[in-house]
Amino acid sequence: MRHSMPAPHPAPRRPRSARPRLAWAGAALLAAVSLAGCGQAYAPSHTGAVTEFNENGVTVRLSVADWESDAGTLVATFTPDEAGFHLYSTALPAEGVEGVGRPTEVRPVGSVATAGEMTVDKPVKSITVPGVRAAVPVYPDGPVTVTLPIRATAPGAAKVLIGYASCSSTEGCTIPVADRPVSLRTGEHGLSFGTS
Repeated sequence: MRHSMPAPHPAPRRPRSARPRLAWAGAALLAAVSLAGCGQAYAPSHTGAVTEFNENGVTVRLSVADWESDAGTLVATFTPDEAGFHLYSTALPAEGVEGVGRPTEVRPVGSVATAGEMTVDKPVKSITVPGVRAAVPVYPDGPVTVTLPIRATAPGAAKVLIGYASCSSTEGCTIPVADRPVSLRTGEHGLSFGTS
């Protein structure tokens, strides 16, 4: 009894939308090779140090940008896990306003020091909180990015101490975070984050 051989399956086809992307990627690669072949300098982009953690309802992402020689910019983005939550101003007193709130804080210690003014990408607004007579300064709901120029004072271990609290006008507040350390190391090859 004869067994017929199954017909071979055709090779799977790439989706039509993938073809232009492949062609574009190939053209970009050829252009880069051509530039290198013409004797022009080709400098790859270098990604700075990056780390992040999540604690008490907020994800904090830390990165170092424009690090050159012994100085650069520390960038800290605070993103509440849930919509409708805000962070407190960096100018809020450490004890809050009548005991309410915790300032958003990014403070280097050890072999790294502040080298300029801290800036924040969101405006401060004042809100009233039940039971508190004075207005409380906060940022609008959602993520807030703090930028701080820093410099290495010596090679070795350092830390960035992070503080914050997030609150919602309807859901209440999360437990504040104070002086949460993130380890850094400076050396001849630049700056890197370590384990806390």
